[in-house]
Amino acid sequence: MKKIYLDYAATSPCDPQVLKAMEPFFFNKPGNASSMHSFGQEAKKGVEDSREILASFLGAKPEEVIFTSGGTESNNNVIFGVAGALKDKGNHIITSAIEHHAVSKPCSYLEKRGFKVTYVGVDKDGLISPEDIKKAVTDKTILISVMHANNEIGTIQPIREIGSIAKEKGIYFHTDAVQTVGHIPANVNDLNVDFLSLSAHKFYGPKGVGALYIRKGSRMERFLYGGDQEKDRRASTHNTPGIVGLGKAIELCRKNMDNETKVQIALRDRMIKEIPQIIPEVRLNGHPSLRLPNNVNFSIKYIEGESILLSLDMLGIAVSTGSACTSSSLEPSHVLLAIGLDHATAHGSLRITIGKWTKESDIDYFLEHLPKVVDRLRAMSPLYQKK
Repeated sequence: MKKIYLDYAATSPCDPQVLKAMEPFFFNKPGNASSMHSFGQEAKKGVEDSREILASFLGAKPEEVIFTSGGTESNNNVIFGVAGALKDKGNHIITSAIEHHAVSKPCSYLEKRGFKVTYVGVDKDGLISPEDIKKAVTDKTILISVMHANNEIGTIQPIREIGSIAKEKGIYFHTDAVQTVGHIPANVNDLNVDFLSLSAHKFYGPKGVGALYIRKGSRMERFLYGGDQEKDRRASTHNTPGIVGLGKAIELCRKNMDNETKVQIALRDRMIKEIPQIIPEVRLNGHPSLRLPNNVNFSIKYIEGESILLSLDMLGIAVSTGSACTSSSLEPSHVLLAIGLDHATAHGSLRITIGKWTKESDIDYFLEHLPKVVDRLRAMSPLYQKK
């Protein structure tokens, strides 16, 4: 059976060149990067080389980058770290109604402990208005956190404009860039951010490793206690193979990003154009043009997205109904509800995300089989029969 992977937003395959770069650090170069002997110094060089590569990609200084276990830790680190460091200054955080749970759940936790959180809404395309952010600011606001692009519907946010507001007000600004780093430009100075989170497995690197950009001079409490790694900012033995893999992955992305983006936009726009032509009563979710180059999200009325997903999986096609982190939940996507969908329509969502190994023939196969799956499921749907 043909196997086609169209769920790159959940996680991407690890590039073979990344795996090759990592391999020596599993055995031939086994040292702890904190050790003084030659093995340790080899490992340290691998870590610091990757730090420089990533910092260059972000437009940052190497000392402003710390390595973490991934996007979730990076996001938690910022939210809890800033809240702890600035609690005497204020207790108000501004975020959006469509953040990943790695941001919204820490914010919710802080609400239970006396903090105030404003969840700014979005329009029908999932765009946040900088003016709405500005209106939400109070004299107690200590942090604004808005994702660079949404993981479900792909809408790219006006981060630069929001960052200008934060800078003008003297408020720290964080962006969850897990879905964007390696796929579109993410220069921290162009974006006007003080903190930026990323995760290697979203751009063809290994799982279990990520990074956090912290602008020099920013105040935050440390998140993990133990050793003095990362200049005493993040305790834990360095995941040297993973960090080396992250560095190699971002190096490859920087080299190939422009060409890959062009190819992905062409495939993305083909699906956006053709799916409504071959399937009636579908709705594109997310902004039609201000969206990630690899993201397509449709709501297909009268059937559940999970049924479509399982039917496509039986044909060898992997897609998603939304964020992989909440795939076990029976609740409709909070993102789709935030853009104004009713529960029934939100349940019929399908997210298709492509990557650098996606071929035109893969999209041909997907578009050939999707209408058949939808027709079969709608034939069994009481909602469709009542239409």
